[in-house]
Formats: sequence, structure tokens, C-alpha cells
Amino acid sequence: FSDSLGVREDTAAAETRAIAGWVLDQILVMLHPFMPFVTEELWSKLGDRPHYPLITAEWPRPHAVVDEKAKRETDWFFELVSAIRTGRAELNVPPGERLTGYLEDPNPEILNLVIENQDALLRMAKISFDATPGARVGPTLRVAAGNTELVMPLAGTIDIAAEKARLTKALEASTKEAKSLEGRLSNPAFVEKAKPEAVDKARADHAAHAAEAQRLAAALARLG
Repeated sequence: FSDSLGVREDTAAAETRAIAGWVLDQILVMLHPFMPFVTEELWSKLGDRPHYPLITAEWPRPHAVVDEKAKRETDWFFELVSAIRTGRAELNVPPGERLTGYLEDPNPEILNLVIENQDALLRMAKISFDATPGARVGPTLRVAAGNTELVMPLAGTIDIAAEKARLTKALEASTKEAKSLEGRLSNPAFVEKAKPEAVDKARADHAAHAAEAQRLAAALARLG
């Protein structure tokens, strides 16, 4: 496994260097009319091409083709990583703590996507994927992964009781503040007589506290 991973990393590094070299070439071609001496010198130092001076280089022709399937998969992956990081932060999971992720009832397409991206998932979200299906019991972190969920058990990772107490206290505070602001905004005397900016601030604060209460309730629900 380590050998195959090393081969993939070497290949990725070579591809990155090749792409970076191509991009730099295109930049030099486009800058050449404005700073010919500097770009010509850089061009000559970036490769052995005595019969291909920069002045004869072909002007870049944009011909990019968007791979819609690859784009969808990339968007899906980064949304998944973002959701995992958010969930970890909400539940105070230590940044360096490695969790194990499962698909309890895996959709074949999502299962393949997770397997294909499991190395990146480990690097970017500290999640080791286990393809063993089946329901997981106890406190879990659950995030959407396409039309299914990636489930990460939390037992032994965080102090569940302490996190429940912390989240409950924060939820009560946000709910109380949201209700107070709701009462103020439902009072015609306040809305009609207060300065417009005061009313706008109260509405913004109410929306923020309501959203925070919803977020905290969802985090608390994850802990069961």
C-alpha cells in the first residue's frame, strides 16, 4: 500500500511540475511584448530550446473543455470536507484526531467516490474510511455525502457529557436571546418609534441568534 501511495504521489508531483512549467511558459509569451529582454532571458533559462526563441512562440489559444463529471465530483468532495471540518469544530473534536468514517447503507456511486478519494479525505479531513456497511450506534458525527451520509463514531474521542453540557448551555443562551429579540420586534411601539438602524440591528441580531440556536440544536442532536 505504501509503495503504491508513493507512486501516486510521485506521479502527482510530476504532473504538477509539468502544469506549472506550461503555465509559466504561457505567461512569458504574453509578457514578451511588454518586457522582451527579461522574458527572453527567463525563457532561455527554463529549458534547452535554442531553435525555438520566445519571439516565435505561438500566442496562447484558450481551448479549455470543462469535464462536467469531474467538476461535480470535485464540488461534492470539497463540500464533504467542509461539512466534516464544520462538524468537527462544532463538537470540539481535536484537529489532529483521526476519525473512522462509514457509509451505513452505501449507494454504489458514493461508495466508489469515497474509495477513490480516501487518501485525500485522510489528508484534508483526518478521516480513515472503512467500507464495512451496517448501522453505527452511539454518538456520531453525520454529514451528507451525496444521497447518503458519512458516519463517524465519536465514542472515546471527546467527552460526550461535557460536550452535551456545553452545547445545551449555549443553546439555551441563544434561544433566550432570540426570543427576547422576537418579542421586541413584535412590539409595534418599538418598530414604529425606534430609529430604523436600531430596528435593522435587532432584526439582524435575531436572525443571527436564531441561526446559532439551530446550529447548536443540530450539533446536540448528533450526540444523541
